[in-house]
Amino acid sequence: MRPVDARTRSFAWILTLGICFVSGGATCARREVALTLPPPPPVLEASPGLEQVVAAVNRTASIRELSTNTATVDVLSMPGLPNLSATINLRKDRDFRLKANLPLVLGSGLDMGSNNSVFWFEVPEGMSRTLYYARHDQYSQQLNRAILPVDPNWITDALGLVQIDPANVVRGPVLRPDGKLEIRSVLPLPSGTYQRVCYIDAAGGHVTDQLLYSPTGALIAESHASNHQFYVEQNCALPHSVKFALNPINGQPLEMRIDVGIYSVNQILSGDPNLFVMPQSASNAVDLTTLSAGGTQAVAPASYQAPANYQPNTIGPMPYRGLVR
Repeated sequence: MRPVDARTRSFAWILTLGICFVSGGATCARREVALTLPPPPPVLEASPGLEQVVAAVNRTASIRELSTNTATVDVLSMPGLPNLSATINLRKDRDFRLKANLPLVLGSGLDMGSNNSVFWFEVPEGMSRTLYYARHDQYSQQLNRAILPVDPNWITDALGLVQIDPANVVRGPVLRPDGKLEIRSVLPLPSGTYQRVCYIDAAGGHVTDQLLYSPTGALIAESHASNHQFYVEQNCALPHSVKFALNPINGQPLEMRIDVGIYSVNQILSGDPNLFVMPQSASNAVDLTTLSAGGTQAVAPASYQAPANYQPNTIGPMPYRGLVR
C-alpha cells in the first residue's frame, strides 16, 4: 500500500471535515448517541401542498444563532481516528467557527471558520500547521473544479437550518415509499445550476435528508439527520445527529458524523471578539482557489496512527454552560 504523505493527510482532513464546514467530547472508541429524543409534534396533515410543506420547513428561520460545546465528531471514513471533541458556533448567514481536537493532544485538531468575506480550514501538517483559505466570491466561480465541490455554507443547511425557496422548486412534494415527502429544487450558482433534493418528515415537517447534485447530475454531497429535538420557543426541530458524505472527483467517498448533546439557541457561548476572524498563526497558508481537484490527489488515508503522546481517556463532552452532567 502506498504511504500517505503529510499533504495528502491534510487534504483528507479538509475533504472529510470540510464537506460540511462544521462540529465536543471525545473517547477513543466509537459510540452511539446516548440519548434518544422524542419525536417532534406533528404539524402537517395528510397530502399537504407545497405551500404547507415549505412553511413547515422554513420555521427554522427563527434561529439566527447556534452554539454548543457538547458535540462529537466521528470521522467514519478514517476508522482508526478517535472521536474528536469540538465546539460549534454559527451565526447566519456566514459566520461559523468549529474547533475539533483529539483529547489531550495539543495542536492535534482542526480549526474551521467563515465570515462574510472568507472561509478557512487550519489543519496539522507534520510538525506545523497549514491554513487553507479562500474568498467566498472567488471560490464560488470555480466550484465545479474546486477541491471541495460544495459551497462551505452547506453545513448550516445540513445542521438543520435549511430553507426552501418555493420559486426554485421543480418537483414535489411527492410522497416517497418510505413515507417521507420529497422536494427537488434548483440552486443557480456561478459555476452552474445545481439541484438539491430534500426528504421531509411527513408529520413533523422537518428535513431529514439532503442530496446535492452537480450541474452534470453527479451526487456530490449528502446529509442524513436524525434524533430531532423540538424547540418550543422557536417552534421548530433541530437534529442532534447528522451524518455527512462527500463524493470528491478523485478518491473514495468521505464520511463523518456529528452528535450534539445540547444546543444554545440564539445565543453564542463565547466571549471571543475574534470568534469569526480568520487566524493568522499558521506557518503555512494556501489559497484554495489555486488548487483544483483534478490536480490534487485528494484521498483519505487507509488508516490513522495516533500521536505517540496520545493517551486514550473516557472524558465525555464539556458540560453545557450552567449545567452539570
